[in-house]
Amino acid sequence: MAAPPEIEARVLELRATIEHHNRAYHELDAPEVPDADYDALVRELRGLEAQFPELATPDSPTQAVGGAVSTAFATVVHRLPLLSLDNAFEPAELTAWGTRLLRSVGDDQIHFACEPKIDGFAISLTYEAGKLVQAATRGDGRQGEDVTAQIATIDAVPDRLAVDDPPALVEVRGEVYMALSAFERLNARQLDVGLRPYVNPRNSAAGSVRQKDPAVTASRELGLWTYQLGFTEGAPPFRSHRETLDWLAAAGLPVNPEIEVVDSLEAVQHKVEAIQRRRHGFDYEIDGVVVKVDDLRQRAELGFTSRAPRWAIAFKFPPEERTTKLLDILVSVGRTGRATPFAVLEPVFVGGVTVVKATLHNQDQVRAKDVRPGDTVIVRRAGDVIPEVVGPVLAERPKRTKAWTFPAACPVCGEPLERVEGEADTFCRNAACPARTAGAIEHFGSRGAMDIEGFGEQRIQEFASLGLLRDPGDIYSLDWERIGQLEGFGEISIRNLQAAIEASKSRPLDRLLVGLNIRHLGPTGAQALAKAFGDLDAIMAATAEELAAADGIGPTIARSVRAWMDEPEHLAVIEKLRAAGVDFGRVAVPTAPQHLVGQTIVVTGTLERFSREGAEEAITARGGKSPGSVSKKTTAVVVGEAPGAAKVTKATDLGVPVLDEAAFVQLLETGELPA
Repeated sequence: MAAPPEIEARVLELRATIEHHNRAYHELDAPEVPDADYDALVRELRGLEAQFPELATPDSPTQAVGGAVSTAFATVVHRLPLLSLDNAFEPAELTAWGTRLLRSVGDDQIHFACEPKIDGFAISLTYEAGKLVQAATRGDGRQGEDVTAQIATIDAVPDRLAVDDPPALVEVRGEVYMALSAFERLNARQLDVGLRPYVNPRNSAAGSVRQKDPAVTASRELGLWTYQLGFTEGAPPFRSHRETLDWLAAAGLPVNPEIEVVDSLEAVQHKVEAIQRRRHGFDYEIDGVVVKVDDLRQRAELGFTSRAPRWAIAFKFPPEERTTKLLDILVSVGRTGRATPFAVLEPVFVGGVTVVKATLHNQDQVRAKDVRPGDTVIVRRAGDVIPEVVGPVLAERPKRTKAWTFPAACPVCGEPLERVEGEADTFCRNAACPARTAGAIEHFGSRGAMDIEGFGEQRIQEFASLGLLRDPGDIYSLDWERIGQLEGFGEISIRNLQAAIEASKSRPLDRLLVGLNIRHLGPTGAQALAKAFGDLDAIMAATAEELAAADGIGPTIARSVRAWMDEPEHLAVIEKLRAAGVDFGRVAVPTAPQHLVGQTIVVTGTLERFSREGAEEAITARGGKSPGSVSKKTTAVVVGEAPGAAKVTKATDLGVPVLDEAAFVQLLETGELPA
């Protein structure tokens, strides 16, 4: 059956769109859409070509590898083509691929190598008699660009192979990448000089390699993972992929330590799931797992298609970046008065959830990214991180859009907004602002502060709208008779809430200090003040210098506490709390053994047996400290699922021990680091 005219038109449209994006990605290092959107276009085109074979042509982008070679560099013809990989997006597709291989080879079993799929920039390194003589980009798979001078500046690339009898010629294939921590530093430098931040580490790595000046490449802190041998002369007779990786590592080339060879498709699935769970624990971006047949004889038997090896496949993780429409930019006001811009989006499924709002951080970020209502924007959600707008797709920007400007007045109360000198944040200073008061009351009753069960955002909003709540002090003088007339408040629910409020009066002093919502004062500082001064009245009477003299309290916290105590409206809240009988002087008495005194334990990621607050409380209850950052003084870093990559990297760089949850429990029980 011939293809209908509308199908032919759609195929032509898809080809033009994909070729445009190929050029932006491979030649300009400036992709306009996330990989997931690009993959969807290619899959649609491939499906139409399969359904209507007469539409398939040799020059279709579904048959191509990479992009055209830039004329800015000398051309290198690859001795063996650098082919692409077929993709799997669902576990069933991965299983079907493996099952086909088992039917194709004559053996009963296949061993599979599983490797993190680095979101980097493909590179080919040629060594003659052990000396690096050429580095080339993938290009179109047949020929690439000579970037030897640029690649030679990367610390991870050895000038000579560390083997006694190097092959006459060996081509090494790998991925150049930019570490997440290096990417953060690069963007910080961009923002410092008023330039637009880079979109992602992959593009930054590719752009760094294509710099004409190798000194610029050298400044970008690039890394390398090698994963394959290409053309060789005089190399050892390897039997497996694992053997080639071991040889590369012995020769001084970096090989990813996460690579593992497993003996079944079931084990492949387990390894894929394990890497996906730890996806955000690496200091580099990955977007999937590459699965390869380990036995080189079996690879030769399976062979290649025109664009990809049959013996390898890339399992792609669910997308963490997608494009959608930016409908509007609004500003929210939090409990401290900080005004934060956020994006209102057309719903988009990304990172496993449907996203309708995303943070824009602050007005400097909005200005630097230059996102505008009406733009098509890239939205990113990684792990449990709050969704953020990465940047606009400029090619799709509507005409006559105007740059967004930060409002001069609070969107809630209408009072002027004020930007703190030397900081990026903007604040509403009106203490009576409804957004501030509601947020402060919710914070006061939260789990980490006075822990008033059943006193959540919805109830607070309802009570505040009726004039029953204006500040945290009003919690203890609520009009229960009036509340009893509200829908949903029966005798039992009122009694439970009254009991929870009454119980909060006896919380220790440090929890009360946290609940007061003093800027810069967190749980650790609150504990330090409670321990040093013993009661709230003593803290209120202390000067900034006296507060700063307390162990663990610096001048910034001290000035902030003193300024908070000097505000008349805050003193009024304290007097309400005093009149209600809230305990101002009970310091938590340690019941756990104090064998972590003098130790500093940082927690990052999600633990199974502890919440983040619970882990920190377990440390401080034993006399230790649990700050939010890693330093030379850190005793250990506890790492759960999806930890902060920068913290893990810094711990490694400083030689700080990294503990899993079992080792953390042992540390809590014994006070000693596991051997």
